[in-house]
Amino acid sequence: MLIEEPLQADEELFEMANVYPEDTGLPFVVWISPKGRARHAARVKIARTEKATDFIASLSIRPDVRIVAGDLPAADLDLARRWIELNRDALLDYWDGVTVQTKHVLAALKHRVD
Repeated sequence: MLIEEPLQADEELFEMANVYPEDTGLPFVVWISPKGRARHAARVKIARTEKATDFIASLSIRPDVRIVAGDLPAADLDLARRWIELNRDALLDYWDGVTVQTKHVLAALKHRVD
C-alpha cells in the first residue's frame, strides 16, 4: 500500500529513538518519539536501517494501526501491527508525555510474540 505524504514532516529527528530488531523481534528498526511539536496523530516510523533518512513507512498508533505515509509489504505491516498493539500503552504514554525519559519507554516495550 503506497501513500504519499512527507515521511519527516513536523518531527524533530533528534527527539526520535530507534528500537532495534533484537529488542522488538521485528525485521526492521522502529523509530518512536514523543509528540513534541508534531501536528499529526500518534505514530511510529519504520526503517530498514538505523539511519533516520531511511524511513520506508510511517504508521499510526491510534485509533488503529495503518500506514499514513510510505509503503510497507503486507507481511511487515502485520508484524508491525502486532508489535504496536502489544506495546500501544507504552508508546502512547511516551507520545503523550506521560513517560518522559526514553530509557523508561524502552524498558517498558515488549518483544514481539508470535
